[in-house]
Amino acid sequence: MKALEIFVERIILSSRWILVVFYIGLVLALAIYAVSFGYKLLKIAAGVFVLDEAGMILAMLSLIDAALVASLIVMVMISGYENFVSRFDEADEADSEVSFLGKLDSGSLKIKVASSIVAISSIHLLQVFLNADQYEDGKIMWLTLMHLAFVASAVMLGFLEKLMSVTSKNDLKDKD
Repeated sequence: MKALEIFVERIILSSRWILVVFYIGLVLALAIYAVSFGYKLLKIAAGVFVLDEAGMILAMLSLIDAALVASLIVMVMISGYENFVSRFDEADEADSEVSFLGKLDSGSLKIKVASSIVAISSIHLLQVFLNADQYEDGKIMWLTLMHLAFVASAVMLGFLEKLMSVTSKNDLKDKD
C-alpha cells in the first residue's frame, strides 16, 4: 500500500511540469502582444502631427496600458514557474542579473497582480472619462463600480496578506 502511495505522490508532484506548457504559451502570447504594441506605436508615430492633445494623451495611455499588461504577463510567468515548477538557476548566483527571482511568493504575487489590474482598470477608466461624451451615463457608472470592486479586492488582499504575515511571525515567536 505504501508503494502505491509513493507512486501517486510522484505522479502528482511530476504533474507540475504540465504548467510549463502554459508558461510557454504566455511567452508566445507576450510575443504576439509585442507585435501589437509595435503596430500601435507606429500608428501613433504616423499620426503625431494629426492628433490633438487629448488624442495624444489617449494614445499614450493605451501604450502604458499595453506595457502594464505585458509586465503582468511576465510577472505571472516568472513567479508562477518559480513557485510551482522549479527554481531558476540564475537566481542562486550572487552576481545574478536577475536578482529579483525567488523574491515573489504566492501572497505577494497576488497583491502585485491585483495592483496591476487596478492600474490597468484605472487607465481604462481614465480613457472613458476623457471620452465621456461617447458613453452612456449608465455604462460609466458600471465601469466605475467595477473599478472600485478591483480596488476593494486589492486592498482586501493586501490586508489579508499583512494579517497572515503578522500571524506567521507570531507563530514563530510562540515556538521559540
